[in-house]
Amino acid sequence: MTTMRANVFHGKNDFRVEEVEKPRAGVGEAVIRVTLTTICGTDLHIVRGEYPVRPGLIIGHEPVGVIEELGAGVIGYQVGDRVLAGAITPCGQCRACLSGQLSQCGHGEGFEAIGGWRFGNTINGAQAEYLLVPAAQANLAKIPDELTDEQVVLLADIASTGFGGAESASVRIGDSVVVYAQGPIGLCATAGARLMGASLIIGVDGDENRLAMARRIGADVVLDYRNVDVVAEVKRLTGGGADVAIEALGTQQTFENALRSLRAGGTLSSLGVYSGKLHIPYEAFAAGIGDYRIVTTLCPGGKERMRRLMEVVRAGRVDLTPLLTHLVSLDEIARGYKVFGERLDGVLKVAVKP
Repeated sequence: MTTMRANVFHGKNDFRVEEVEKPRAGVGEAVIRVTLTTICGTDLHIVRGEYPVRPGLIIGHEPVGVIEELGAGVIGYQVGDRVLAGAITPCGQCRACLSGQLSQCGHGEGFEAIGGWRFGNTINGAQAEYLLVPAAQANLAKIPDELTDEQVVLLADIASTGFGGAESASVRIGDSVVVYAQGPIGLCATAGARLMGASLIIGVDGDENRLAMARRIGADVVLDYRNVDVVAEVKRLTGGGADVAIEALGTQQTFENALRSLRAGGTLSSLGVYSGKLHIPYEAFAAGIGDYRIVTTLCPGGKERMRRLMEVVRAGRVDLTPLLTHLVSLDEIARGYKVFGERLDGVLKVAVKP
């Protein structure tokens, strides 16, 4: 078989499942047969024309699969191994990787795309029957036999990113944390704050289904921004301001509210991807003398990151399967995009089984 079916981006609001050439593994690469993937918020940005990618690219970046082919130089794996690959695929050898900044991998000299190579954004992605994994030695994480595809698929991106938002903020035991926006990334940030030892976690959203899931996954208090002055309520609940505010939407308003919710010396952890200018009002920033810290996080990738996340799942510390609310086949993916994009039927994440 030399071809496969894949979801191909052609232009704004134009994506189609079609026959394309099946990838072959070169030196240091692997091909996996995709057994489960998802539709992500980034995919929506791509098909809506809000995130520029080249026409002809296969979309998708949360892959779970079985090794189909191994290229020369890839050792420690066998055809048939079940594997997880992170959305960010660091090479393990460039300056960023060797400095511990794997999500900023440049894949060697001459490659300067911010964030390195990412499935479905800069290289062909996972909404397909087969996927080519670059730098396979650095990116394929074997899945423990007792874990299902559904238990690990969200670790590739949203869990790694959401947990990373809490980690980057250095959440400490006993901290108060407010998480703005309880979409999939925000829900994982909420779960991450719980894993890091926060004593009070406040989830903010305007969707009742998402607020209910926030409670289920780790929030102690949920606030509906439609009915309450969130900043004032956060300050009341925390006795003056949260230790950490995590912004998981990427808008000016949520960024400002997160900043205004902090105590002096607090940390704003930003997971949003912003378009246009982002303004920091001087009074919200205490005119620069409030000892605030603002940190950003791009999805941590690489096989060691995936291995650690799978160990957290295997130990029963977190269960993300309730976030997988819908399942479609590859041929039904247009319907999946509609449900996800229009937030129909209480959707959180749509899984895709090629």
